[in-house]
Amino acid sequence: MQRFSQSPTEPAFVQDPYPFYDRARAAGDLFEWEEYGLCAVSHRAVSALLKDRRLGREVPAEMAPDIPARLRPFYDIEAHSMLELEPPRHTRLRGLVLRAFTSRRIAGTEGWVSEICRDLTARFPAGPFDLLDAFCRQIPVLVIARLLGVPEARADDMVRWSNAMVGMYQARRSREMEDEAVAASLAFRGYVEEVIEARRGTPGSDLLSELIAAEEDGARLSTDELVTTVILLLNAGHEATVHSLGNAVKLLLETGQREIDAGVVEECLRLDPPLHNFQRWVYEDVELFGHSFKRGDQVNCLLAAANRDPDAYDDPTAFRPGRTGPQTAAFGGGIHFCVGAPLARLEMLVALRALFELCPTLRAAGPATYADVYHFHGLETLPVEVG
Repeated sequence: MQRFSQSPTEPAFVQDPYPFYDRARAAGDLFEWEEYGLCAVSHRAVSALLKDRRLGREVPAEMAPDIPARLRPFYDIEAHSMLELEPPRHTRLRGLVLRAFTSRRIAGTEGWVSEICRDLTARFPAGPFDLLDAFCRQIPVLVIARLLGVPEARADDMVRWSNAMVGMYQARRSREMEDEAVAASLAFRGYVEEVIEARRGTPGSDLLSELIAAEEDGARLSTDELVTTVILLLNAGHEATVHSLGNAVKLLLETGQREIDAGVVEECLRLDPPLHNFQRWVYEDVELFGHSFKRGDQVNCLLAAANRDPDAYDDPTAFRPGRTGPQTAAFGGGIHFCVGAPLARLEMLVALRALFELCPTLRAAGPATYADVYHFHGLETLPVEVG
């Protein structure tokens, strides 16, 4: 197995990590990334490891780290996240969430997602502006807030809390970012607890009311599980979709693509997905792809690298909507396949279609630059103008 070194905060890598992925993939299915550890880089390896039940997200009991008291508020929320749990608890939580997060409910959002897009585009300023602030950052939080029944007037607070909490996963994480994440965790928890209490007294037709009422074998979500699930849906629904929308618009402006359909959305997600690294723990000794994994090992599944594997996709760097090939790794795989993937796909389809139909003369007004947020990959600025 070959070993490579690449700082995830090095400016050239931040703007274009794909040459490094290509170099590593050329050496085999797995490689050792000095700054991260063992990585799966091919599509076949990433897909297999995401689905293999001998690996998972939950830290093996004997490997559980001591959490400093100052970070406890953040990790107390993480402790109830289905993203970080394995069966049987994961099965129960995901099942309860899916009872409320139905395909019918998601499909029913299409009309008011279009309304949000029309309202935002009508307020675009004359001259150059940042489309991230004016459009991409607005839609996801408004959609998930309305879906959950959380007051949209607090959207700015929720975005601020979400950004701070997501900082805990970034390569450039610092003590200052940790302190901000803890403060955001406390504020977010307090706010969500208030909303849950109010909804228990006056249930509605929103997703939060359905989550409160959802029951399986007589068991419902506890208050802690509800708080974490709401925060997870808000954070994931906001953070990943902002990056997906921004990256997609950049790609569409560069390629000149204006007709938007489901195939265009999938190709945007394949070529420039929002999440690049999804980590897994090894639960039992096993040999895979020529490597002997031991219990307690950690492996990084490089989703974005898998999406550009030439063994899986013909001419993988080309933008080809409607191409054939295996399912992309953009939303993960296995039991942790993103529960919000159908909503994210719908939001992107509706938002991109509305943007280019309502603003057919939209064009770039300067270079679009990626933010230093690895292992996410999203834009910091997207300057555009209309007309």
